[in-house]
Amino acid sequence: MEMNTAKIFAEEWITAWNSHDLEKIITHYADELEFYSPFIHALKFNDLGVIKNIADLRKYFEIGLKTYPDLHFKLHNYFVGLNTIVLYYTSVSGRIASEVFELNELGKAVKVYCNYTTELSKY
Repeated sequence: MEMNTAKIFAEEWITAWNSHDLEKIITHYADELEFYSPFIHALKFNDLGVIKNIADLRKYFEIGLKTYPDLHFKLHNYFVGLNTIVLYYTSVSGRIASEVFELNELGKAVKVYCNYTTELSKY
């Protein structure tokens, strides 16, 4: 992955979430995917902690946006791999987050691993 491609993905992803525009958010994800997050269970979406299709991901994101109406992410950095990008940012309730995105040839996420600290951000 080129650094410029990663930068654009990171900035557009953060901007989409901060706009609370579900249509802009969902454009970053492939129709079939694996999306892992501890919030899936915490928001009582399912007990597995994984979502495998865009329809369920859309429903989950709707719940998240309603649960956190003041949601605002702050990007601190991003890291580039071969077909991956890691976003390091402040997430909901001031928690530090790191998300690993595996992207397909169209630049859409096909695997996502969400990770959060238990401490509040110092940023």
